[in-house]
Amino acid sequence: MSLIIPFIEEEIIDQYLTDDNPRPWIIGFSGGKDSTMLLQLVWNALKKIPPELQLTRDIYVICNDTMVENPHIVDFINRTLASISKASVEQNMPFQVRQTTPRLEDTFWVNLIGKGYPAPNNTFRWCTERLKINPTTEFIKSKINEKGEVIILLGTRSAESQNRARSIKKHAVKGQRLRKHILPNAYVYAPIKDIETNELWQYLQQVPPPWGGTNKELVTLYKNANSGDCPLVIDESTPSCGNSRFGCWVCTVVKKDKSMEGLILNGEEWMYPLLDLRDELVNGRNIRENREIFRRHRRFKIAKSEVDKKVAQSEEGEQEDGSWGAYTPVYRAKILRMVLEAQKEIQESQGETIQLITHQELIAIQVTWYRDGILNHKVSDIYNSIFDIHLKVNKHQERREQEEQLLREIFDDEIEFEFIQKSLNILRTKTLMLKKRGLSNDIENLVEEAINQRK
Repeated sequence: MSLIIPFIEEEIIDQYLTDDNPRPWIIGFSGGKDSTMLLQLVWNALKKIPPELQLTRDIYVICNDTMVENPHIVDFINRTLASISKASVEQNMPFQVRQTTPRLEDTFWVNLIGKGYPAPNNTFRWCTERLKINPTTEFIKSKINEKGEVIILLGTRSAESQNRARSIKKHAVKGQRLRKHILPNAYVYAPIKDIETNELWQYLQQVPPPWGGTNKELVTLYKNANSGDCPLVIDESTPSCGNSRFGCWVCTVVKKDKSMEGLILNGEEWMYPLLDLRDELVNGRNIRENREIFRRHRRFKIAKSEVDKKVAQSEEGEQEDGSWGAYTPVYRAKILRMVLEAQKEIQESQGETIQLITHQELIAIQVTWYRDGILNHKVSDIYNSIFDIHLKVNKHQERREQEEQLLREIFDDEIEFEFIQKSLNILRTKTLMLKKRGLSNDIENLVEEAINQRK
């Protein structure tokens, strides 16, 4: 074993005992090789602290679930987190497991299928902030508010890449172990920054995890997927997980998901529907027919005359991908159908515990479609046609249909009816999604649209 290991453990002990007013430690845990080594080192180091000194510092093991992680990896991580929680109690260790998830309105499927956001790429990587940075940041902020300051322990290593080595050097506080985090009153501690990759694997193969079991399954996962783990993302400088890293199975930042392909080639053939769907997301985003003429923020300003439409096309539609609009209702419905069909196929072979999209997301998607005026496609109809069961996406649907009929009786004018209907849809959406921001602007856009229709 590397001679540096005892030194790192001593450093961790010294850092733990340094503060008179102990700042909470937040350990970023992804379940991959780096974060596993980090947690093992911290755990084993703290076990060496004499009992009379007591372990009073709060230590949180935080794992971010984007809700679109590879199902095989999710199962492995969940089992690992359960073992960590159980062993922490049994061994009287101060580790508390916490999992973060994106807000409902920020999930991948609500944005892509609901709002029509195009699949992410290098120039429009909208997923990282919503799925990873924001949930983790909110947790860190909550602990800063409670304790004043926090220390974030990350498994970043200088050997991982030149970019990461430069980042560590740039933010390091000279003469100290900690470096400043982008958040005020937060500091980053990277105990294994100087560990080489071969030293890391040697350690994991020789030292069993203190929460029980061995690291054989972890080693096998890497071997089968030829992969790297996706680090805890705490700012936009963290590289995308894509390529051959364990991460989101829907990742379209790269053209091929080598880790998922590797798992399939090594016997995980049930993942084929995921690979097919991911490939559709990669290819479909650049097909012009799948995209609206206008960007999403102009949805209430769509030109009515053919002249205006041609002008709009020349301004936006003829340019590269970034200027195209959201996915069309037809394509959004197609992707939803593909997701549900993949979920059904996988559940039939692997069990119903695997869920690619939640019922809460289905409801949010329907709410968003309703607001966008998408009436020809209903989430419940698509779901019921695939699973052959009655999913009531909105328990107030019957009342809304009665309300729509009443509005039509009151407003004979189609423009007035659409204005009132869309206004009510906006109010409902803002209430259900707990997001009032932009309400007045959306209403103003509706008024402008109604005026233009009168001209």
